[in-house]
Amino acid sequence: MNLPQKRFVVIRHGQTNANRDALIAGRIEAQLTQEGRRSAAELSGWQWPKDMMLFASPQQRAQDTASLAFPKATIITLDGLRERDWGVYEGRPVSEAPKRDETPEDGEAWADMIARVGTEITRAQSRVNKGLSVFVAHSGVIRAVRELTGGNAHGPSPANTTPYLYTPTPDGWVETCLKKGNAL
Repeated sequence: MNLPQKRFVVIRHGQTNANRDALIAGRIEAQLTQEGRRSAAELSGWQWPKDMMLFASPQQRAQDTASLAFPKATIITLDGLRERDWGVYEGRPVSEAPKRDETPEDGEAWADMIARVGTEITRAQSRVNKGLSVFVAHSGVIRAVRELTGGNAHGPSPANTTPYLYTPTPDGWVETCLKKGNAL
């Protein structure tokens, strides 16, 4: 699937109790920790473009992060930005997770997740004229975006409350981990 050639940002939700405790929480409604709420609120002090559109997963941790980071913005909820369903592995230690490209028992296939994330981002991008799309979602969504943009979906988990900018270039997509003060 080819994503529209428009730059966009994806932010992983703030730290949750499951992140802190190294538990798999795909579809589990993990709650933001105090640290997760604090770091999400810090994003509200960044200089975001006025012409941005905010999209978020329907899961509570993403909705809470979006509300804290962008308190004046309208959140457009996109079901396709949900975290991967890890089936029987939900709530178990991260160390027990199967390989990403294996389909967990009673869970979602990696290829299916990539397809739904690509479809949802494409739909969202079609709603944005000249502005910047900002997506608040999950580690698995960012990994899917990495694969969709020619990057590597494996490796360390994306950091909580860290914006990742995806920019199309003639040579392919570039992922930039943003820090406060980066120009958008």
